[in-house]
Amino acid sequence: MADRDTFLKEFRGETLGTISAQSSPDEIFQNQTIRPILKLQNDLFVAVFINYVNKNKPDFYSYSVERKLQTIENSIQKDIKFRNSLKGIVMALFTIQEYDTYIQNSSSLNKRMMNLLIDRLKNQVQLFEVEAK
Repeated sequence: MADRDTFLKEFRGETLGTISAQSSPDEIFQNQTIRPILKLQNDLFVAVFINYVNKNKPDFYSYSVERKLQTIENSIQKDIKFRNSLKGIVMALFTIQEYDTYIQNSSSLNKRMMNLLIDRLKNQVQLFEVEAK
């Protein structure tokens, strides 16, 4: 187990964002765990979202940028199955200790996780200009 945890922390890389004495436990977890995982898994999240819109939103590529941004947000917030699969992609890279921390406050951490992912996909909306098959 220790080998897996060590590997995951090294594989994910450094803390992203700042941590100070005033940082809340959720903010520390976000910057030490969630942000590095989201960065590492970015290409997978883009591919998963492209697959999602190809299957569920066939007109997505003809939407205005504003409507695409709204669709990104709505898809992650309202499609529970899709949201849970995205959470699984993140949680699979938790260490055991991180998982223990996560389950103590999963509701708040899920909200942070999904908001960060929504922002990340919205900031890459240009990748969703042309339909990818």
